[in-house]
Amino acid sequence: MHAGTSGGTHEAHAHGGGKASWGMAARATLHCLTGCAIGEVLGMVIGTALGWGNVGTMILAIVLAFFFGYALTLRGILAAGVAFRTAVRVALAADTLSIAVMELIDNGVIALWPGAMDAHLSDPVFWVVLAIALAAAFVITTPVNKWMIGRGKGHAVVHQYHH
Repeated sequence: MHAGTSGGTHEAHAHGGGKASWGMAARATLHCLTGCAIGEVLGMVIGTALGWGNVGTMILAIVLAFFFGYALTLRGILAAGVAFRTAVRVALAADTLSIAVMELIDNGVIALWPGAMDAHLSDPVFWVVLAIALAAAFVITTPVNKWMIGRGKGHAVVHQYHH
């Protein structure tokens, strides 16, 4: 998985400029996807358990997706010894666009897929459509992250705290 992160590409990435590799963008997107998926599933489980309707459950899932997406990034930055306030600013700057695109695509697929909004957690349709939605979000968000990293934004900002 480290192909494309050695030599000049890695140095350019670490210092906020240059060409970003697709592998680098995919890893940043996978990191974002992990937090989003945790939040999405947890939000849907909580909303369903509380008997909420589709809109309330979807809003909770989106809020939790942002929370967990930021939390995963924040954890890594704080582990590098960065002050909390600075770490929050870095996480917000690094992940907001990525999470927003991911949530737009993910929830858009779920909302537009016939029967997906009415599927229950015990229904295989729910899980299949969620997997398809998350995969689509990954595919569409990866170029966004590549573009941001190549311009010294997004996870390029976070990366400097991992070294």
